[in-house]
Parts: sequence; C-alpha cells; structure tokens
Amino acid sequence: MRLTTYPPVFEGLNLGDLLKFEADNLYSRDQVTVAAGQVVQLGQVVGRIAATGEIAALDPTATDGREVAAGVAIVPITTVAESSPDGLIVARHATVADHALIWPRAATPEQRVAAIAQLRGIGVLVRHGV
Repeated sequence: MRLTTYPPVFEGLNLGDLLKFEADNLYSRDQVTVAAGQVVQLGQVVGRIAATGEIAALDPTATDGREVAAGVAIVPITTVAESSPDGLIVARHATVADHALIWPRAATPEQRVAAIAQLRGIGVLVRHGV
C-alpha cells in the first residue's frame, strides 16, 4: 500500500478572526462606497476621502482624508475604473483583533499607534491576542 502525502492546507483569515465584538442590529457597520482603483482586503484599515466621502486604504502620508482611520473593512472588494457602493466597514462600537488588521506597507509603528488611537476615538477597539 502506498501512502500519499498532501501539502498542508492553510485557510486565510475570516470575519471571525477579525471581528471579536459588534453591537446588535448591525449598529457597528456602515455600508460605504469604495473609491476607484482600490484593493480593500478583509481587515484593511481605511480612511475616508474628504471630497467624495468614499473609502480608501489608510495612507498616513495623504492629505485628503485617507490619513485618518475611519474604520476597518469587513468584506474584501476590488474597484477598477469606478467606485463601488458595495463596501462594508465597522465604524463604531466594535472590537477587532490586531493580528487580523491590514496596514499600509510603509506605515511606521508611530503611524499605526496613531491610527489605533483614531479607531478608538470612533469606538473601534483594537485588542491584542484575541
């Protein structure tokens, strides 16, 4: 008899890994429009473009509103040439796990701390080790 070995299967993060608490009746969630040209992943920390109100990936060096954390994406969405109204974020009264957050590659530790404080300010708590 010949044994066949298979490579291990790794499951990516899911909503349960990210979102540890949210208020009843979808109070914590906002349906948002995602700006054109975005690849927003589950757990992506996002900012809101002031001129349009659209959501985009957090960019601490921006000056158009994306530099301020406005929530955390709870569904992945990719936009190409135009914006999409299919985004969903937690924007208040929620707890998320730090290990499941997606940050800009160039974000410094200080910028992450500032964004976590901004999230706390809107009621989205980042918890370590949950």
